Amino acid sequence: MFWSHLVLEKLLKAHWIKDNAGNHPPGIHNLLIIIDKTSQSFDENERLFLGKMNDFQLEGRYPDYITNIYKLKETTLVLKQVDSIRKCLLKKLQ
Repeated sequence: MFWSHLVLEKLLKAHWIKDNAGNHPPGIHNLLIIIDKTSQSFDENERLFLGKMNDFQLEGRYPDYITNIYKLKETTLVLKQVDSIRKCLLKKLQ
């Protein structure tokens, strides 16, 4: 889940750079804050999902962080949604 967050973060920061030429993206990991600094728009459900993905940005790196352990079925659903957003963001970068 940490890597899924990282994929979304890096793609959103690529959009941040695209929309803010000549500047560096902010040194933050909060997907919702990064989105607000881009021209990308997400519906309410997508924003809620991305907000939940923020839970994995730092704590997911540590093995004792067990509050966000997902069952395989839930993880598969999350990964499908991450992949859908990833593809959309990549397409918009071209």
